[in-house]
Amino acid sequence: MFPSVSLAQEIGLAVLLVAALVWVIGLGHMLWDSRFHHPEPGAYEGLAAIPGQRGAAGHPMESVQLTEEEERAFAGLVRSLPQN
Repeated sequence: MFPSVSLAQEIGLAVLLVAALVWVIGLGHMLWDSRFHHPEPGAYEGLAAIPGQRGAAGHPMESVQLTEEEERAFAGLVRSLPQN
């Protein structure tokens, strides 16, 4: 093809051009589908809602007993947080 370019460089250029063409076609296909395909309302397959939290009387493994010093340190930490 080009007299100053080796065969390996020509093959690399051809592979690069094919990869770029496939990428452009894939991007166009993806944009085309997203433009005209709108999912049905309620067709979402995820969680309907975030599950509710358990109350303070939850499982005993979900609570930690703090010493008075730890409670004071935690209260100081909470007071130091910004109130936004």
